[in-house]
Amino acid sequence: MVEAAEAAVRSLPDGDTHTVAAAAMDTQGRVFTGVNVSHFTGGPCAELVAVGAAAAANAGPLLTIVAVGDRDRGVLAPCGRCRQVLLDLHPEVFVVVPTEDAGLVTRPVRDLLPYSYVATHPTG
Repeated sequence: MVEAAEAAVRSLPDGDTHTVAAAAMDTQGRVFTGVNVSHFTGGPCAELVAVGAAAAANAGPLLTIVAVGDRDRGVLAPCGRCRQVLLDLHPEVFVVVPTEDAGLVTRPVRDLLPYSYVATHPTG
């Protein structure tokens, strides 16, 4: 998963519009990638674009997701909005996150949002 996201981020042109790539794997082992879209009006994070790409391909539930920053920033933890969306749409997904000692761990999205609100009818 990390390699797929790293390959996607390496393919990005230099600039500030696309700076993060994400890769997500579904229950069938298919991998979907996405990149963020920075814009002054806001824009989707790479994780949400990967979730959308998976949905467009009729993917099953996502098992794992990871985001990688450009300019050798490595694996990035998802922002709060992405954590909430992942919890609502793919509550069983595992997220690859960096550790304090520059390692990587995989954690259930629920662990990234303790005491979180869980939507009873997520929209999509």
